[in-house]
Amino acid sequence: MPGSEFCPRPRRIRRGAALTLVFASVLATAAATNSLPHDGENAPRLAAKTAAATVDDVARAAAEAMADGKSGTEAAEAVVSRSGDRWGAVYDKSEYEAFEQALDGQYTGVGLTARRAAGGQVEVAEVQPGGPAAKADIRAGDRLRTINGLPVAERPVTEVVALLRGGERTSVVLGLQRRGRVWTERLVRTTLSTRAVTVQHLQGGAVMIKVASFTKGSGARVREAVAGAPAGAGVLLDLRGNAGGLVAEAVTAASAFLDGGLVATYDIRGEQRALYASPGGDTTRPVVALVDSGTMSAAELVTGALQDRGRAITVGSRTFGKGSVQMPSRLPDGSVAELTVGHYRTPAGHSVDGRGITPDLTANERAEDRAQTVLGGLGGGS
Repeated sequence: MPGSEFCPRPRRIRRGAALTLVFASVLATAAATNSLPHDGENAPRLAAKTAAATVDDVARAAAEAMADGKSGTEAAEAVVSRSGDRWGAVYDKSEYEAFEQALDGQYTGVGLTARRAAGGQVEVAEVQPGGPAAKADIRAGDRLRTINGLPVAERPVTEVVALLRGGERTSVVLGLQRRGRVWTERLVRTTLSTRAVTVQHLQGGAVMIKVASFTKGSGARVREAVAGAPAGAGVLLDLRGNAGGLVAEAVTAASAFLDGGLVATYDIRGEQRALYASPGGDTTRPVVALVDSGTMSAAELVTGALQDRGRAITVGSRTFGKGSVQMPSRLPDGSVAELTVGHYRTPAGHSVDGRGITPDLTANERAEDRAQTVLGGLGGGS
């Protein structure tokens, strides 16, 4: 999956060892403020594994460190790291603000997506219309040689993405190559809107709805895309590489294909709760959902709901298996700690956490072709 500048999960991920670093680019929307219904001031979200540490433990460590003139954030990190909470995290104030901005469907950057090319090189995969990169006539396929003078060949794409990002109105110098032309371009970073949902009309009449992440407004865009599809046309719902996001948006997206009813159940510190679809969704249009190992968290919630309720045939490979509830809490120094407090289950009662969802039809290669064939067999076009 290409690396995008849009990466809601803050860049400075401190724990989780190598696994967290490997998945840094796809953990973009793994959790989100206001992601599940709640009565209190803090909003739970999807994560993994129950935390051994409590909010009081973390807050106490931060306060004691601050009283000694030390970093409260670092002290809190140490407690969370020792807790065994795989996705537990502590973010400073600025990191968390950037995280929340991204979940609102925005990010600060130059408007391009990078990917690994042959020979370890990095190239531009896509350029966002209207962004600084597009205005500078940077194009998909251009080789990205340097960022602020630093060579990017052989660097992980996630690290390249981190170098592209920065503060509003700051500049970044890109070294580029297009065939025989080599040049540098100074771009000024700006706030851009993400394109979490894209719609493509396929040959044969079917519609592909690609949901890259569940940021604010994405659920409504899925519903609009379904409602606007030609009568009788099938839908290929592509959730590959979707690391999750706002659970409320995921429920809205699932509601596009359901007429009310259960989407998922979850617990917070033992208290059982449920998420329900809104009425009025399209329950007759054929649907095939594409998933892979990058389908995570809230995207697994949608997958499980459509699969368990017989609303979609799922095609691809087993999903990641990231399905538990995490609660963010503000610490004395303004940083935010996230600790896991529960888990969610599919409508049939299956736990996703650590297991993932096995698709109805396994297809590791040419999964999209197979999904279109299945959709055609359902009478939804291909």
